[in-house]
Amino acid sequence: MTTRHGIPVTTPARTILDLAAAVSRRELERAMDEAAYLRLDLSGLKPRRGRRGGAMITRVLAEHQAGTTRTRSELEEGMLELCRRFELPAPLVNQEIEGYTVDFVWPEQRVIVETDGWQAHGTRRAFESDRRRDADLMAAHWRPLRMTWKRLTTEDMKVAAQLKEVLGA
Repeated sequence: MTTRHGIPVTTPARTILDLAAAVSRRELERAMDEAAYLRLDLSGLKPRRGRRGGAMITRVLAEHQAGTTRTRSELEEGMLELCRRFELPAPLVNQEIEGYTVDFVWPEQRVIVETDGWQAHGTRRAFESDRRRDADLMAAHWRPLRMTWKRLTTEDMKVAAQLKEVLGA
């Protein structure tokens, strides 16, 4: 425990440790990603004898680099899940490429996947911006692909097969 503005609180590391006993592995990774994004101190994070979730913390600390899979939407989370489910190579998430923050990128293959939700991409302005962005990325020898929630949920096998083909996986 520590105190912040006179209020007793748990440290970020303790909060993550407590979460390990109550959430799924991916939810734990997401919490760690967010903590890394916020530059919170997780240096004291380690399993504790007698506490539930210790095995999960051990696995996640060994296999996950905090901050590497920080998603900004459920659609992005769905795309990341599709990659895991169909054993696609792990992409980098929300990375800066050619002056744009792209949702998913496989740098070696120069492939980018943008997940387009209707709410953020359903306007004339977004439509034009997306086309300009794709043209800029293609001119720089990247291969941008666009995925929607509908495609991820109703055509998941086809999407995975297309990505495997494009990635040479």
